[in-house]
Amino acid sequence: MMFTFYKAMELEIGKSILEEDKVTLAKELLDEAKSKNKKLILPVDTVIANMFSNDAEFKTVSYDKIPSDWLGMDIGAQTCKYFYDEILKAGTVVWNGPMGVFEMDNFAAGTHCIAQALADATAKGTITIVGGGDSAAAIDKMGYQNKVTHVSTGGGASLEYLEGKILPGIAALEM
Repeated sequence: MMFTFYKAMELEIGKSILEEDKVTLAKELLDEAKSKNKKLILPVDTVIANMFSNDAEFKTVSYDKIPSDWLGMDIGAQTCKYFYDEILKAGTVVWNGPMGVFEMDNFAAGTHCIAQALADATAKGTITIVGGGDSAAAIDKMGYQNKVTHVSTGGGASLEYLEGKILPGIAALEM
């Protein structure tokens, strides 16, 4: 998702994966946050690689220094610290989506950092909800599935529920 926002900011994202059809929405969200003087938290650095492989050459760069022939694979260490600190300030955290290509060990540090932050936040009383199949798989792989408040494989449905949409399964239970 970060690269969709970077693209909306007219930054070079190289060969990074983005949702091209959501660039306009990302720009609108950035503009809305600015107009309302709200903080929209985005990564400040990223781990990039010269190819999509665990064996790729990789390095960490600032979010605005991605070369055109490289691709983003994870959040960087500065972002991990930044996000960790923000998570520990929260009363409720909903996590939907790993930070990087956690299936590849060289690009799993960001996701591990966020999983650790959620566990630490939960231990201090924060409500932590992990939603989505990839997020559930990541938190399980990293051994934190029992250190958060709730894990659900229903990512999209969870977000729709939080938006206030009526989900068919829940509607059927309420009849």
